[in-house]
Amino acid sequence: MPASPALAEDRRAPIDAAVAALADGARAWAALTVGQRATVLRGVRRTVADTARTWAQTAAASKQLPPGHPLRGEEWLSGPYGVLGALDAYLSTLERIADGRNPLDGVRIDRGPGGRTRVHAFPLTGIDRFLLSGFSGEVWLTPGTTPGDARARAGLAQRAAAEGDGGVGLVLGAGNITSIPVLDVLYELLAHNRTVLLKVNPTQDALVPVFERALAPLIAPGFLRIVRGGADVGTYLTAHAGFAHVHITGSAPTFDAIVWGPSSGQGAAATKRRRTQDKPRLTTPITAELGGVSPIIVVPGSWSADDLRFHAEHIATMRLQNAGHNCIAGQVVILSSDWSQADQFRAELRRAYANAPERPIWYPRSEERMQQAADAYPDALVLADRVLVELGPEDDAAALEQTEYFAPVLGVVSIPGTGQEFLDAAVAHANERLQGTLGANVLIDPASEQALGAGFERAIADLRYGDIAINAWTAFAFLTPTMTWGAYPGGTIQDVGSGIGVVHNALLLADVERSVVRGPFRPFPRSASVVTDGGRFSILPKPPWFVSSRTGAEVSEGLTRFRARGGVLALLRTLVQAMRA
Repeated sequence: MPASPALAEDRRAPIDAAVAALADGARAWAALTVGQRATVLRGVRRTVADTARTWAQTAAASKQLPPGHPLRGEEWLSGPYGVLGALDAYLSTLERIADGRNPLDGVRIDRGPGGRTRVHAFPLTGIDRFLLSGFSGEVWLTPGTTPGDARARAGLAQRAAAEGDGGVGLVLGAGNITSIPVLDVLYELLAHNRTVLLKVNPTQDALVPVFERALAPLIAPGFLRIVRGGADVGTYLTAHAGFAHVHITGSAPTFDAIVWGPSSGQGAAATKRRRTQDKPRLTTPITAELGGVSPIIVVPGSWSADDLRFHAEHIATMRLQNAGHNCIAGQVVILSSDWSQADQFRAELRRAYANAPERPIWYPRSEERMQQAADAYPDALVLADRVLVELGPEDDAAALEQTEYFAPVLGVVSIPGTGQEFLDAAVAHANERLQGTLGANVLIDPASEQALGAGFERAIADLRYGDIAINAWTAFAFLTPTMTWGAYPGGTIQDVGSGIGVVHNALLLADVERSVVRGPFRPFPRSASVVTDGGRFSILPKPPWFVSSRTGAEVSEGLTRFRARGGVLALLRTLVQAMRA
């Protein structure tokens, strides 16, 4: 990466003024009681609700989705809906603390695999139990953390709000999902008592006026400032002495450029040598969420034709949502070569992948990365806006498994085995061969899961990923505010992997190892098979986030409006639309 040009004085001055204002704001924030902070958040909730429509429309336009496009609903769910849900969850936590209660009062805590403390963090409200029936989520804490530790430390900085401010944090915002910068701001403010300077990624410049209106209750008292700019502004900010902490959502090369300085371009060996021998340029503490290559493990079983079709569309969604420009997009499907239904499933996957609605490839350099995949695998199925790579046992999967394409490139690999033998081998394959540790997905039918029993839970514990989804997509954990989001523990500035630390985490839990979400194997009405197969019942037919949902745009908008304003009749109309998906 070439060195960025120095920032001119007329551009440095407003940034310096913003940092100074935030230092004053940090002292003001520290002086507020937890109850007063909750009042501030209620104001933010109102302004986010007021801007929800403009937010979603602006985001869709920035991603070149024209009016009426069937996938515009993604921008409702991944934008204002996600932020409103987070605000509600944080408010619940703050209100408990303000009342002298523990954030985990009424939340079930038990022991999971390896004796880990496990917090059952979703669902916690009646409406979530109804609308998202069949889905659940657990936060697993690091080995050695007891349930008593979990309760004693829950609340993080809000448990010791009177102890002083945490200074000013710098958030280098993501460029792909519009809720991410806002969610990262909220976490700095609430988990660490830091006021925040948010630098928006240039891909989201169009959202800045929306953010300024939506977050006005934080901006007015000096708790937040928002700036735009490219690499030159980022370089100036990360070298600024006014910040107590830096958080970035982005890529490992960008992280390395921040911590170690611009790359000399001399290859991986030079990069590794610099990390181990050089002194880091950045002395400010830093956390990061950096993505990776996410596996989708398909455990062989006896699936119906509807099961094969549904989960083929499920996998297509994991890769094609937001045109594949997601750090958590599923990239490598791991199948059993001994599964009698493998060929049927491959055929359904090809069909689902090819038939999903076309959309623009909008993120910078994505077409270049798609071409890299096509060049590495000449036999790949290359369509106008997506690539599907199906590999045989003798093919070299290294490029697919070590390159986060951040573009609509999906690969399929096969390994032998059935039952526990396959699952253990697939877990080892994901752990050892795929780059990163952010998220992993596992699809398994209820009968197979029951047959594996404790072996299944052990295999899940062996997956070294910060977020795991069973019969769901890890994006569900991203969008569920009481789940945590981040890489598996162990990242350092010398070897950052998928990142350092967690975000979201609205229960403000300490000592987090990972989050695990579980969903229904079958949608409504086939989820009624729970009576015979012991699975999970759900009222959702095809979820609105599926790229194949015929009514996803209408349902996503309706759910956001319900989250913002309530209203039973409006919710019923939305549910009717959902049944037509």
